[in-house]
Amino acid sequence: MQDINNNKPEGFKDKEFLRSLSTHPGVYRMYNDQDTVIYVGKARNLKNRISSYFNKAHDSKTLALVNQIHHIEVTVTRTEGEALLLEDRLIKKYQPRYNVLLRDDKSYPYIYLSTHQTFPRLSLYRGSIKKKKGTFLGPFPSSAAVRQSIHLLHRLFRLRQCTDSYFRNRSRPCLQYQIKRCSAPCVGLISEREYARDIKHTLLFLKGKTDQIITDMVAGMERASVNLAFEQAAVYRDQISHLRQVLEKQYIGGMQQTFIDVVACVVKGGQCCVQVFYFREGVNQGNRAFYPKMPSQDIDEARILDAFISQHYLANRIPDELIVSHEPESRAVLEEVFSEHVGRRVRIKHRVRSERAKWRQNAIHNAQGALETRLTKRSSQQKRMSELQKLLNLDEIPKRMECFDISHTQGNQIVASCVVFNETGAVKDDYRRFNIKGITPGDDYAAMAQVLERRYSRVLKEEGAIPDIIFIDGGKGQLSRAIETMQALISDGPLLVGVSKGPDRKPGMERLYIPNMAHPLEPGPRSAALLLIQQIRDEAHRFAITAHRQRSRKKATRSSLEKIEGLGPKRRQNLIKYFGGIHGIKRAGVEDIQQIRGISPSLAQRIYDHLRSH
Repeated sequence: MQDINNNKPEGFKDKEFLRSLSTHPGVYRMYNDQDTVIYVGKARNLKNRISSYFNKAHDSKTLALVNQIHHIEVTVTRTEGEALLLEDRLIKKYQPRYNVLLRDDKSYPYIYLSTHQTFPRLSLYRGSIKKKKGTFLGPFPSSAAVRQSIHLLHRLFRLRQCTDSYFRNRSRPCLQYQIKRCSAPCVGLISEREYARDIKHTLLFLKGKTDQIITDMVAGMERASVNLAFEQAAVYRDQISHLRQVLEKQYIGGMQQTFIDVVACVVKGGQCCVQVFYFREGVNQGNRAFYPKMPSQDIDEARILDAFISQHYLANRIPDELIVSHEPESRAVLEEVFSEHVGRRVRIKHRVRSERAKWRQNAIHNAQGALETRLTKRSSQQKRMSELQKLLNLDEIPKRMECFDISHTQGNQIVASCVVFNETGAVKDDYRRFNIKGITPGDDYAAMAQVLERRYSRVLKEEGAIPDIIFIDGGKGQLSRAIETMQALISDGPLLVGVSKGPDRKPGMERLYIPNMAHPLEPGPRSAALLLIQQIRDEAHRFAITAHRQRSRKKATRSSLEKIEGLGPKRRQNLIKYFGGIHGIKRAGVEDIQQIRGISPSLAQRIYDHLRSH
């Protein structure tokens, strides 16, 4: 690759820049006068593509982009496919304002089989699959889809689901064995050979090779009958019956033996929804909705899919076939790059017939329904925001609101939460938690003062966003302390509102305390504005309690192990990681504990005795 930079303080001179620009494939990055990347694009011919921004009539979005260009940086690549890969990396790195952005930080869940063990465990796994031994099947669209599949597999093949530490310390079968969801390998009620057969059938089932499973089971049932092992023959019979019932419910006509995703995009009201349906070996594994950020309302479905497919699938497993609602602009390049990436031919199809056409249309209907629901919810949110403006007598609808809550147990492990909402709802990326220290236990006023001082001192220092409204979970006293703290930080700061629970702490009877107002506001249970305030307040409360419980559990685990002589921080950490927490360590025997690196037999005995005595 070759980098070409054009950075002119006087402003962007397009003719001078274009005169020397390459005609090779590549990627271009447009910057504004703040040296911020505002757009990343790829081109088969860099000179022709960038020239089009200055030589043609454009929509409002493109005109706004061109007017902000201060300089352009270009990276020349050998092929258009290489440009596509580089474009994807740069979009994810810079998150440019004028690109279609897929903001989805959730990793996909997998079905995990610890096939490196004698008796593998079947479980849900979410995270990197490169650093963990075993077999991964998926990905699945949601954890619910994985749990449903795992529940079905336990019913069919009775694989263990317990953790390794629990498995090692069993002396008798657990409830899962009693309800016929596990074959109890922990106490030797199934041989290694028989369990390996169940693992083989599980893998065949997930790969869609069910005919082979039924053939094996029928042969096993016949052998058991010949050997007069009628109980075992009955087990095979029940498994075959369950398996046939499952196949009747799950398989989709015309989609057998396939690894297909169906992707549909719908644009409406300045918003877009992309629905992805996942078909694995003839089974519909469910669907997932995405809402990419649109740079403008003028962009169409084909361009959105072009950006979505490259960003989404270059970071996830690529199917054999993609059925799309609209043909992406770079379909040929995407097929080439995907095929090279996975080492097999990948097709992106727009014109399909028969069963595939039905599923394409179904995906479009789902995208339309999901987008309608989102727009309705947004409309309801805007109504609540408008009502809040009227209730608090504001000049305009607030654009940013923050709410604080304090959580503790008898003054210990004090945690404060800060949640953020805007006109569209919760902004979870901006949520913050604060561990409160150095105050008298139980002094909520001091805790509130500390969290406000820490929060907004940092916001001012980093030139962050100051909210229009700050909600305080509390009455007059909490509000007075908050006002005193904020006045010391910001002379003309945001509006502070104390939210106090009404008589008998009944929802809908809350009172709102506002500075310089003689009497509190009582909007009543039917107020749309109060419903919004309750939503924000309850979210702050939930966030604070969650943080407090996590801190309390961590403290309990640490304090229990810290009392053991000779057990330092590193060994404590290794213990907790190996056994999955304090309860796992308590269930372990002395021999299990001393398997941890650095723990001698005598120290293992001390740990065992200490935990048993407590």
